[in-house]
Amino acid sequence: MPPFSILHVCMGNICRSPMAERLLVVAARDLVGDKADELLLVHSTGTGRWHVGDRMDPSAARQVRARGGDPDTFRARQLAAEHIEASDLILTATGEQYEFVLGLDPAAADRTFVLGQFGRLLPRVDLSALPAAAPTPDSVYARGVALVSAAAAVRGGQEPLVGDDLDDPWGRGHAYFGRVADEIEETVRPLAAALLGV
Repeated sequence: MPPFSILHVCMGNICRSPMAERLLVVAARDLVGDKADELLLVHSTGTGRWHVGDRMDPSAARQVRARGGDPDTFRARQLAAEHIEASDLILTATGEQYEFVLGLDPAAADRTFVLGQFGRLLPRVDLSALPAAAPTPDSVYARGVALVSAAAAVRGGQEPLVGDDLDDPWGRGHAYFGRVADEIEETVRPLAAALLGV
């Protein structure tokens, strides 16, 4: 069984989604060390093709590095249907990108959320009802699939709220990027703990 796969999506894949990708990896490694790389597959893409092949925005990279992550191996990619199909949880930066994902693959609706929306829903999920956590790919996969299903059930038919969106920090200052990185961590750290049962 493959590792549980989380896809982060933003517009250009050089600011928000790569920060979310690498900060989720940091959160998971903080909990289980390098074992996290066997348990989770965390990746990101952008809806546009402007930056394909580019490195992370320098200000985004600075935030990732300051928080213990590695931005150096990152290269931007454009979202394609196969990325969605291969992902167990899809987290978009905004409601617009949420709609873009569903436009490519309507069947992904139950596993696609705006990042801030998922952060709001997560505290309402009964984690004790999920499959028991164990540091194996099979256990984390089963727990992750159940977590996504539970979050979708809690959401019901509720649409994302405007306040769920992550502001685009591109072209802004260091403090602006820091605030966006803080907002990302407010969701990815509880997500890592929920997935890994730590």
